[in-house]
Amino acid sequence: MAVLNMRKIIICAIKENRKNILELLQRKGCLEIEEKLLKSGKNKNSEETELLSKMNTATQISIFDKNAALSEHALEILQEYSPEKTSMLSSLEGQKLIDSERYYAVVEQQKDLMNQVSELISLKKQIDEKNADIIKLQEEILTLQPWVSMDVAMNEPGTKLTTHVIGCISGSYDHATLKKKLTEMDAPDALDMQVVHQDKYQTYVSCIYLKEISGEAELFLRKLGFTRPPVVAHHLPNVSIENRRKRIETAELEIAALKEQIEGKEKLRDDIRLLGDYYRNRSAKYQVLGELLQSKYTFFITGYMPEKEVESLKTLIEEKYTAFFESEDAGASDEVPVMIQNNRFTGAVEGVVKSFALPTKKEIDPTALTAVFYYFLFGIMLSDAAYGLLMFVGCFILLKKYPRMSETMAQTFRMFMYCGISTLIWGILFGGYFGNAVSVISSTFFGREISIPPLWFEPVTQPMQMLIYCMIFGIVHLFTGLGIKGYLMLREKDVTGFVFDVLMWYFFLIGLLLMLIPTSIFSGFIGGMVVFPAWLNLAARILTVTGMLGILLMAGRRAKNPAKRILLGAYSLYDTTSWLSDLLSYSRLLALGLATGVIAQVINTMAAMGGRSVGGVILFIAVFVFGHTFNMAINLLGAYVHTNRLQFVEFFGKFYEGGGREFHPFKTDTKYSDLTHVEEKAS
Repeated sequence: MAVLNMRKIIICAIKENRKNILELLQRKGCLEIEEKLLKSGKNKNSEETELLSKMNTATQISIFDKNAALSEHALEILQEYSPEKTSMLSSLEGQKLIDSERYYAVVEQQKDLMNQVSELISLKKQIDEKNADIIKLQEEILTLQPWVSMDVAMNEPGTKLTTHVIGCISGSYDHATLKKKLTEMDAPDALDMQVVHQDKYQTYVSCIYLKEISGEAELFLRKLGFTRPPVVAHHLPNVSIENRRKRIETAELEIAALKEQIEGKEKLRDDIRLLGDYYRNRSAKYQVLGELLQSKYTFFITGYMPEKEVESLKTLIEEKYTAFFESEDAGASDEVPVMIQNNRFTGAVEGVVKSFALPTKKEIDPTALTAVFYYFLFGIMLSDAAYGLLMFVGCFILLKKYPRMSETMAQTFRMFMYCGISTLIWGILFGGYFGNAVSVISSTFFGREISIPPLWFEPVTQPMQMLIYCMIFGIVHLFTGLGIKGYLMLREKDVTGFVFDVLMWYFFLIGLLLMLIPTSIFSGFIGGMVVFPAWLNLAARILTVTGMLGILLMAGRRAKNPAKRILLGAYSLYDTTSWLSDLLSYSRLLALGLATGVIAQVINTMAAMGGRSVGGVILFIAVFVFGHTFNMAINLLGAYVHTNRLQFVEFFGKFYEGGGREFHPFKTDTKYSDLTHVEEKAS
């Protein structure tokens, strides 16, 4: 439940152990390698840095990346032509754990497997080419179809004295209208034009004219908008169409045979996945290798790692290899990566914190407090015991059934599981079990109303009381955030800041609250007047005035000009409106809680409209299941969004800035297989 302390690491070892040490670090996954740390060392002079160089690994990285991409393409081909049968929840299964024997069996066969990958890609390319040929042939058939009535070849040139051409003219004509058109346009006498086919937009014609009038005939045809067909067959059109259909049938048979060959390689799917992970792993290793500073006989590794891991790694490396391992505290100016560690209960909301920002090295990890308030507020917003039980049971079953799901996914399910427990508790306190389903079902189908009373009160019938409690929860939440700000100031020994930027605000805000409670404004909310003793009223005024003067005079203390200091203090007092706005934001607890309950009651009423008949029972089940599924889904989403907002805006806004750089260790990072337990062979 804290930001782990990071140490700067320097490892110097002989070159012959470079491969093994890098593979050890990759398996351990606890060191973020950062080469620039060596250059910034205190005792490094220009002569020493000139002796160090980097290895050019661009070619190897390119090869590994290319092979990984080819493997992925081969898997896509297998999935296209031989789909893997998976369940709806298969994405939760996580990566398969691979042992060393299986891993090295694939590595040793990598050349053969890459040949299979290349063959798969080649088969896919042949299929694509044949499909393209089929599309082309089908388009040619459509182009030839209008000419099917011709009894001569389309490319028939004519005779010794005549020229034969075919083409299309704009407009739709039959024989009679075409002859009339030719007469109107004063066509040459030695030109004959016959209609072969017509549609709505153009007429397909066959033209014969004497060669001696070729120029005149061609000019006339251009006036008609004559265009030659894109496909001219060497045979009769119907023969050409039939030939193309046979070629399509042949291509389809060839495609079927190629698909069978691809399907026959389905058994290689897992090996290709593992091969792709192997190449991705090798690429990551060589990327790091290319960043390391090396001399003729030695190499250096520098970076950051959690302090708790240092001794075990130091012992492992120095005992196993000829190497020097040194660690030191990070400097104040170092950009140290951030790693937070929490238990399962609080760590479930790490994703929420990270989606806002990681803490800097001067801040605390807010995950633990965020978790407590997150579960608390989420439960109030959903506040139905049945919904909470369904959430808890569903998430619990998924976590147990899929133990190898990714940690990010597991954290999400654990978060909703704990939110389900909170929702269950608040539902019992507020008496919500699918809304008022118990009383509706009992009165509709059993003739006797049975209800489960709330252990506390029912917000739907007492909304103002619920609003008061929501405001109280909000005050606790906001004051906790302000308290953390004070703790951070005291940790940095900023006593002045703690007194005037935190303590004075506590005085001012608590005093205002104590002055508000005995007023008629507050009594209107609770339905009764609260009377404080005189000493408490006096204490409230003293707290308010003390806090206000402290903020007014000292909030702008960094300004040397007294007038400017007062103006800055007055501007700080204006933040009171921000506090009021933040406090009112907690009314969303009431709004969402009421929405869940009211919509659930409406659904129950609609479901019971069919009465006690058989049809009524069927209607009730259908409406009940669909309605509550929808209500749970939409309000669960609303609770999630607004709980996040209360954390990010109201709570974090009081003390948390974030901006830390996430710790990214050099580790085994694969897509399909878990290789963390694979022991690397000695080179």
